[in-house]
Amino acid sequence: MLIAAVSDIRSPRFYEDFVRAVENLNKQPDLFLMAGNMVEKNEIGEYEKILNALFGKINCPIVACFGSIEYFEDREEIKRRFREIRFLDDQAMVFDIKDKKVGIIGSMGCIAKPTKWQKSKEPNIEMIYHSRLQILEARLRSINYVHLRILLLHYAPTYQTLEGENPMFYESLGWNTLETLLLKFKPELVIHGHSFRGKKFAWVDTVPVFNVSFPLNKEIVLIDTQQLKPGLTKFV
Repeated sequence: MLIAAVSDIRSPRFYEDFVRAVENLNKQPDLFLMAGNMVEKNEIGEYEKILNALFGKINCPIVACFGSIEYFEDREEIKRRFREIRFLDDQAMVFDIKDKKVGIIGSMGCIAKPTKWQKSKEPNIEMIYHSRLQILEARLRSINYVHLRILLLHYAPTYQTLEGENPMFYESLGWNTLETLLLKFKPELVIHGHSFRGKKFAWVDTVPVFNVSFPLNKEIVLIDTQQLKPGLTKFV
């Protein structure tokens, strides 16, 4: 199975580069994942441009989670207006892809230390992040009898893929407490974004974690599940 993944286009900021990246794809993916912040804050309509860039080129399910600048109050409108994209907001869903069942858990994820701006916008943000840990655990537990489990996040669930960033900012880019969930449930694939200067890939024990941030990768990341070793048995 071939999976395409990207995040942090922040359209219109990197939109033209994104269009070129789509045109440069030389293989048709079986699944297209978006790990948040695909549009700039307060620019909901930019999702129309994102879909236009994919139209006629991507003929597979498109699944997304929300990012840090896709604000809580805008999310229902985004889901309503852009139904071609399946947004998972602390949700889990099973998809039938190439005669295989693929379970995807999608969430913005958590950071260890909310920013002052986040606290001013959402006073209960720390409680939200701690509650989300429990939600993610429940969602991971709920996905059974599938061939592939994917955890799709915006924030980094490990600090290993943040190496290259200033360590002072690790706690505002992700939360390594989520490593406990990776070690407990061993999803076959983890995708995140948000980090522009980190590492593109890391193993957490046998769990492969990809940072698909567009400013870091400069391209849409293609992941061939047959080549993920260890931790994923070939099933395609």
